[in-house]
Order: sequence, then C-alpha cells, then structure tokens
Amino acid sequence: MNRTALITGASAGLGAEFARQLAAQGMGIVLVARRREPMEALADELRQSHGVDVEVLVADMTDPDTPAWLLAETQARNLQVDYLVNNAGSEGPDLIKTRNWPRNDAYLRLMMTSVAAMCHEFIPGMLERGFGRVTNVASVAGRMTVGGDYSYGPTKAYLIALSKGLASACKPQGVHVMALCPGFTHTEFHVSEKLTAMKQATPAFAWYDADVVVREGLAALEKGRDEYTSGRLYRFLVPILRQRWSRGLLKVLGVRL
Repeated sequence: MNRTALITGASAGLGAEFARQLAAQGMGIVLVARRREPMEALADELRQSHGVDVEVLVADMTDPDTPAWLLAETQARNLQVDYLVNNAGSEGPDLIKTRNWPRNDAYLRLMMTSVAAMCHEFIPGMLERGFGRVTNVASVAGRMTVGGDYSYGPTKAYLIALSKGLASACKPQGVHVMALCPGFTHTEFHVSEKLTAMKQATPAFAWYDADVVVREGLAALEKGRDEYTSGRLYRFLVPILRQRWSRGLLKVLGVRL
C-alpha cells in the first residue's frame, strides 16, 4: 500500500530531511511551509530521486485556520495522510522583554496550538483506518529546566506531554505518536545571530547531522516509542542535566545552554 506523509516546516532543516527519508521509503509526500520556492525545489528533487508523488502546500501554521484547511485540502486531492510530522517551529520572542503580546501569541500558536490542532484534525482518520504515525518534533530543551528559557523550552515540554498522552490513547488502535527530542542539530535553525553565537560557543561533538536525527527518530516511532532523544550524547547527558548539580559539568564541557 502506498502511504502518504505530510510534513510541516518542510522547506529546510529537519522537515526537508524527513521528506527525503520518507520519500526514500516510497511514500507520497505533502510539503507544508510558508516559503514556496524551496519546497518546489525539494519536490523536484524527490520526484527525480525517488519517483514519488509530491504536493506543495503553502501555509502559515500561526493561522488558526490552517490545520483544518490542510485536512480539507488533502481530502480534496484524494490524499490519505498516514504519516504526520509536526516540525514547524522557530526561535521565539522573549516572553517578558518583547512588549508585543500578539507576537508572543503567534509564537505560542506556532509551537503548541498548531500541533494540537494538527493532531485533532488528522489522528481521527488514522484511528478509523487502524494505522497512523505521528512525530511531534520537540527538543531536549523540553526535558530539562534551563535558567532564562521561559519561551522555547516550555513549548517543547508541552509537545512531549501531549505526545505521551496521545500515544497512550492511540497505540492500541494502531496509531503511534512520538515526541522526537533532538539536541543541537546542523540545520538552518541556528543561522540567526543569537543561535549562531551559541553554536560557536558549543563544542563540535555536541552537534548531530539532520539525517542521523531523522533516521533514529523514524526507527523509534516504528517501535512504538512515545518519546525519543536522538544522539547517544544526549541520551546520556539529559538525565544528568536535569539534576541541579549538573551546572558545574556544563562549565567543564564548555557547553552553554
């Protein structure tokens, strides 16, 4: 049976890598992001490399109407979404210092509400068919408290909790839901001035390539994991970093979180 995967935030980074690896498995792909040009280029690449059908849907995940529109649009194109990758996300404004609540609100919709809404729209069909795979891209930042992070990390903690709850409810009916928690990953996400400085201050061994993160994540999803931390380093470090005494260890390693 030919399956179809829908991926948000698909124009670059982890989203594009999910598209490549799922297309390599022979799946049809639905790319969703705000930027059409890079998605069209990726779509051409996937069609030529893997001979799969690829649809490009330009959409803004901060728009509360987008998840319902995506479901309606895929149904109108006779597409049955079997794999859903909620990957759209970004570096956000400072919740306290950014004195513009609409901007903060849009960020929270992007990072949390849109993911819940996508699950709300697409999981019922998966449950009816008795098969589905959902990956919500979270972060190791959601698994530990970092001083001064009251925007990005908490949104990822929500995705982890959401995924675990959905996984428990849906797995008996053949639908796997998982929070993928990468650490530092080589993607365009770290191009901004703030994140580029952080990357330069972090040892090279703390960074993983996107293909490794995605490959490990897809394997864990298929095994029915409800949460997965990619990279051996982070699977070792995260439980330690959740302890208060770990700040001294970070200084020794030269890692700034």
